[in-house]
Amino acid sequence: MDEVIISRAITESFMKDFLDSLNIDVAIAGAGPSGLVAAYYLAKKGLKVSVFERHLKVGGGMPGGGMMFNRIVVQEEGKSIMKEFGIGLKKYRKGLYVADSLETIGAMCARCIREGVKIFNLITVEDVVIREDDRISGVVLNWSAVGWSKLHVDPLAAKSKVVIDATGHDAEIARIVEKKIGAKLFTEDGKVKGERSMWAEVGEKALLENTKEIYPGLITCGMVANAVFGSPRMGAIFGGMLLSGKKAAQIAEKKCKA
Repeated sequence: MDEVIISRAITESFMKDFLDSLNIDVAIAGAGPSGLVAAYYLAKKGLKVSVFERHLKVGGGMPGGGMMFNRIVVQEEGKSIMKEFGIGLKKYRKGLYVADSLETIGAMCARCIREGVKIFNLITVEDVVIREDDRISGVVLNWSAVGWSKLHVDPLAAKSKVVIDATGHDAEIARIVEKKIGAKLFTEDGKVKGERSMWAEVGEKALLENTKEIYPGLITCGMVANAVFGSPRMGAIFGGMLLSGKKAAQIAEKKCKA
């Protein structure tokens, strides 16, 4: 078998998907659990969705479970989403279930791809596109290796109707927007407040409330939501993360169809 044919097959198929992702409905930065859940529900509604993940693997912190014990906890409220993805759950006590973190993220990734979501790993969202109406209208992309190597290589851009920040604790896209436009986010002081120390009960309750549009065209998702609004982190309990992803998808769908 000719190695060049193998190389062409890889390059041509990848570039077809990449070129098709330069004009999309929703761009999601981060392929952690909340970002994948959001992508899945948006794709099920027929929207064109691409997810850009900085790292080699998808899943964010989920594969490591709690302190590298590859198990996660999900509350009763998140059970239906886990079941929809076909993920096995074991009841631990009333209202709490344990799942294998690797099965969970693997199932989420597979279902997203089968629904038509395009997932690009090793690509970083390093900036956003903002036009005259001050609305975010796309993302600026570069190979992650460019940043890691500190090379001066210009990026490319993709157009989208909505951007979802699912970059986790660092809230990278929200911070980029704050830096570019100043204190204009839809928070008390217009800035990213930063997450507080771990408090699972309070953090889980706050997460859905904090999942919202924080600037025209930019929606928080998952741990970003609590980081932006200054709520606690939750640890290895993921019901809120799943529900946040679903809510972010609902908000994004409405914005795309407005």
